[in-house]
Amino acid sequence: MPLDWTQGDLFEGLRCFHSGAFFEAHERWESVWLAAQEPEKTFLQGLIQVAASFHHFQRGNCAGTISLLRSALGRLDTYPEVFGGMVVAPFRVAIRSWLEALETVPQSSPPPVPQLKLTA
Repeated sequence: MPLDWTQGDLFEGLRCFHSGAFFEAHERWESVWLAAQEPEKTFLQGLIQVAASFHHFQRGNCAGTISLLRSALGRLDTYPEVFGGMVVAPFRVAIRSWLEALETVPQSSPPPVPQLKLTA
């Protein structure tokens, strides 16, 4: 199943993610994830976990943020630099930067929330 980020729940989830509505992004993508097959299913699961992690961050749950970012990275690390119409490599770098900021003692300010970029 090709991932079409220009319409439907994938598009709406992306719009929500970029606007900081992470719970809503998670919900939109989950509806697509439920019907997806591999390898798209695990890829979407990683994105859903990233969205959920930032929802936890917004609510002050640093431990939940770290746990979900690590889990998401474990899934997304198995994919090439570009997958499913998405540029994955810089997104993974941004997730690692977040983990580094959150796990540093004393904790440093995290970088901006990573943006998901579509291929041209």
